[in-house]
Amino acid sequence: MSKGNVREAALDVLLKVEKNQAYSHLLLNDTINKNQLSPKDTGLFTELVYGTIQHKKKLDFYISPFVKKPLSKLDDWVRILLELTVYQTVFLDRIPERAAFFEAVQIAKKRGHKGISGMVNGVLRSMQREGIPDPKEIKDPIVRLSVETSHPEWLVERWTDQYGFEKTKDICEANLIHPKQTARVNGTKATVEEVFKMLEEDGVEAEKSTVVPEAFTAVKGVLSKTRAFKEGYIAIQDESSMLVAHALGAVEGERVLDACAAPGGKSTHIAETMNGKGEVESLDIHKHKVSLIEEQAGRLDLNNIKARVMDAREAKDHFEHESFDRILVDAPCSGLGVIKRKPDLKWTKTQEDVKRLASIQADILRNVWPLLKQGGTLVYSTCTIDREENDNVIEDFLKGESYANGDHNLYSRLPENVQKQMTEKDKVQIFPGDFDTDGFFISAITKG
Repeated sequence: MSKGNVREAALDVLLKVEKNQAYSHLLLNDTINKNQLSPKDTGLFTELVYGTIQHKKKLDFYISPFVKKPLSKLDDWVRILLELTVYQTVFLDRIPERAAFFEAVQIAKKRGHKGISGMVNGVLRSMQREGIPDPKEIKDPIVRLSVETSHPEWLVERWTDQYGFEKTKDICEANLIHPKQTARVNGTKATVEEVFKMLEEDGVEAEKSTVVPEAFTAVKGVLSKTRAFKEGYIAIQDESSMLVAHALGAVEGERVLDACAAPGGKSTHIAETMNGKGEVESLDIHKHKVSLIEEQAGRLDLNNIKARVMDAREAKDHFEHESFDRILVDAPCSGLGVIKRKPDLKWTKTQEDVKRLASIQADILRNVWPLLKQGGTLVYSTCTIDREENDNVIEDFLKGESYANGDHNLYSRLPENVQKQMTEKDKVQIFPGDFDTDGFFISAITKG
């Protein structure tokens, strides 16, 4: 595929993400597979899509002074074409400015009329001639940080209220860093050292994790194409997400409920910590997502997982009360801890979404709680960093359940460097910049 076609494919994906609120990572994979992109083209295509979404607000700040009318009045494809082109010229050193400009004008000619291609060319040439504005000149610190790090103002303001301005700045800057490619070793099949040998044979260079003992980062190579992945020796997962299985602490022979389990990363990790012995009931409300759990369990050769289509809020009507030793509620959330991986989230989520999700999270907790045995452990986790979905949900739950206590054993179940991040012994908030991982919240509760 020519570079022009790669840019046009990127424009198509960006349009679909914005118009249909489609997930960028799903559209990316679909486009890569349909067009059978080469590894080189895949790299450029992925960079263009994620980079343009990630830096959208800053790109619009650069472009606005050079467009005669508000950007919102432009056709969506024209505005996105300008964002896509300016991203290449400002953020990517290896793409010549003249090539990016030429391709943008060609795409504009193909999709629009002569006037549009002339306008696109004029805007880009004016920016080249006059230079782009500097966000540092913005006086309001919230607005300035919002533009500099390309985050919605409401989110910057909200996090500043919750964590202070300097911490918010750290979070926003960390969200712009490319995510690592991490995975865990399936301990029921091999050791870390054995898997490293397998990866080396497939040309993958890996480094051991400093956060989770069974985890590693792929420095070079694609994990999903290795024999280790295909034969179930590894599972691709972020390190902060892996901490959840450690927090739960399930052992051989126990019965565990994973109440919101798809796509199955935590269910399979829990099953591995149990050495494949015992029982993991994995629920999800969507049938097609339950299939993902089954596929992952099958690939990893884990036979102690039973996946079911079920709304976690109805689980108490299907299982006996106090029949589980441990319960995981990895609740549906805003996902504001995984922005570096899914940058479109910051443009599609709203404060109303956060409030609505917090209500659902509380409902799930209340409805699975009767299923936990006396003395059992419930772990509540999310991949967000918002207090309303995390601390507030747990604090309200503990007030409402007289026989629920914070589980201080969580502290000892987590790795030492994670313990240092904990201000309270029964919960931990990991921010994107803490370990170069996703943002994650984990809390443990004991019944009794």
